[in-house]
Amino acid sequence: MKRVTIKDLSKYLLLSTSTISRALVNDKNIHPDTKKKVLDAAEKLGYKPNTAALNLKYGQSKSIGVVVPEMTTPFSSMLLRGIQNILYPLGYRVIITPSDETPSIERKNLLHLEEFNVDGIIINLCHESYNDDVYQQIMDRGTPLVFFDRIPGKSLDASKVMVNDNIKAALMLEHLISTGRKRIAHIMGPSTIRNANERAAGYQRILDKHGIFDPDLVIKSEGTTFEHGRIAAQQLLNNKIKFDSIFAFTDTLAIGAMNYLLEQRIKIPEQIAVASFSGTELATIVHPKLTSVEQPLVQMGEVAARLILEKINDSTAASKTVILDAELVYRASTQL
Repeated sequence: MKRVTIKDLSKYLLLSTSTISRALVNDKNIHPDTKKKVLDAAEKLGYKPNTAALNLKYGQSKSIGVVVPEMTTPFSSMLLRGIQNILYPLGYRVIITPSDETPSIERKNLLHLEEFNVDGIIINLCHESYNDDVYQQIMDRGTPLVFFDRIPGKSLDASKVMVNDNIKAALMLEHLISTGRKRIAHIMGPSTIRNANERAAGYQRILDKHGIFDPDLVIKSEGTTFEHGRIAAQQLLNNKIKFDSIFAFTDTLAIGAMNYLLEQRIKIPEQIAVASFSGTELATIVHPKLTSVEQPLVQMGEVAARLILEKINDSTAASKTVILDAELVYRASTQL
């Protein structure tokens, strides 16, 4: 059966194609009676609108690009749930592109999204400075960006959503110290990620305050996977570095370290306590359950979506930086 087109509706109603098009997108300048006539005819004839074409004709694609570092953990999926909570009811489609923690792939994804004429891009970057130039170029060409969780080191005129990584990391260290731990190792994330440096700064600040900071206890990881956490724990043991606890940059690093320690028959938390920062469901499905700083991931996605809509609806809207609260959740990995 032949697809019914706007031209078919035009012939049937003896109205111009432009009037039909404007009625279908709810143009406020179309008389209500005319709009009803068009919609009734569309239903009667079985017309299915080409939404993408109509939106592009009127200056929007009704698509939002989302760039995330990875899709292998619940972290990104929870953020996406928040983004979709806001955008789907408004008729937006979400195009998701993972960068696999690779700046060059992130760059290609950004440029591809721009080619697809998305109305805006929400991004959790994988390197704080590598793609500064392309962020600015895309915004200069008229596509707004909103950064969340990991934000660029350079000051860009763009809205941002995050938590206070430094303060929350510091509070977690105070918790570990309150349980009697004094040799606290830190599995630090890549130094090219702002969050990694902020959490490491919070860690060192508290250990300096208590006079127990030892640079040998800082293990700089090249990535954030389970395997990277396993390698870090192995490095601590192989180097015969005395430690009674671990604070890891992410849940994945912490769990990788925990798995290795348990394989070595080291009891958690009796011998080594473990805590992390992220707040995904992973923390609750390991044994023992993992103490973690839990970020409000769904809320972070919702706020980022609202901020991108502000920029889409008004390109002159002032950029905002929203700092959300994160909760310290104490579980069995640090509590005897």
